Amino acid sequence: MREKILGYIEKNSRIDVHDLAVILGTDVTTVINELEAMENEHIICGYHTLINWEKAGIEKVTALIEVRVTPQRGMGFDKVAERIYNYPEVNSVYLISGGFDFMVTLEGKTLREVSEFVSDKLSPLDSVLSTKTNFILKKYKDHGTVMAVQHKDERELVSL
Repeated sequence: MREKILGYIEKNSRIDVHDLAVILGTDVTTVINELEAMENEHIICGYHTLINWEKAGIEKVTALIEVRVTPQRGMGFDKVAERIYNYPEVNSVYLISGGFDFMVTLEGKTLREVSEFVSDKLSPLDSVLSTKTNFILKKYKDHGTVMAVQHKDERELVSL
């Protein structure tokens, strides 16, 4: 049942628990108890709203920053990640494979604001060897949701 609940709320966290209970063929109390248990176990870590800031007319700059580090003795990757994710500007930190060790995402009001975060806070950390900043120019799909306006096929249907 947990997997089914997680599948539904991942796509629509606003689904009413009564509707979810009907879909799952169970009672509301069971759904509420399962949700609460998964929140307590940190299986469900939060509920988020996906906003198209461009459509809202609010300027934001989103950056994906690749970070190469040298884990210090006794710190490892987890401690370095903790130092990075404790900055309030940081949205996410991922340990990744490839040429870099971490992928850090953050948002700012301007390119300068993001650049200053990287140069003033992230790069000076003892274990950081190098960074590569990539700015998102346009979002087409985010968290499984298409953000771009989908064009309607205006061709006429012809059958013979």
